Amino acid sequence: MSYIQRNYNIVEQKMIAQTDLSLGYGRDLIDSELNMGVLNFVIKPIVKSFYKHWSDNEARVGTLKQIKIALDSAKLLIEENGTISKEKFDDVINRNFPSYLENDQTDRQCKKNHKHYKKLKEITKQLFISQLEECILFLQVNEEVKDYNELSRATFKTKEKALQALMRQLNFNDKGISIVEQDDTIINVPAGRNIIVRVLRKGFELTKKKLIEELDFIFHKKLPT
Repeated sequence: MSYIQRNYNIVEQKMIAQTDLSLGYGRDLIDSELNMGVLNFVIKPIVKSFYKHWSDNEARVGTLKQIKIALDSAKLLIEENGTISKEKFDDVINRNFPSYLENDQTDRQCKKNHKHYKKLKEITKQLFISQLEECILFLQVNEEVKDYNELSRATFKTKEKALQALMRQLNFNDKGISIVEQDDTIINVPAGRNIIVRVLRKGFELTKKKLIEELDFIFHKKLPT
């Protein structure tokens, strides 16, 4: 197995685990949010059914496809080019973004004719670019590594550089959720839009906290207290 394929497998497994972590937070939060409102018992079956179907099927399946698109794009660029030109990079982005967007878990639930949709679509494209750039960094590591922690240290060298890369991606996610928070009519769901938006925000914040804490362990081998 080449070092590129080895790194591909390591990163793919980690990204899948991160997806499951985030969706797990969402499933837990749906229950707690629905239990808070006096009248939520009316819409609880509808929202729970929708969210369970979405998280178990569309969101997970779509996100796994996005992971593959980003990793396959990075692998293609590395294997075909000694030096990755901006022209070739942009070409890969333009050819693969439509499929990436089609599988985006938020985009799938958005009204494409909404006044804020173009902004959300552009943020998703910037997130794809950021993910591709990071995947390239990971896949290019030609050192002996056994797991994601070792690969991260070999890729970024310091916690500060790893945090900078992580925050760049998280900030794009944050901007996307903020657009939905500003006007939740962009979400095409049968009921309980405000509840689902709150779950998106809280789930994102929990995932963000967990990922940042993990960097302490990766670079300093200290578990969060």
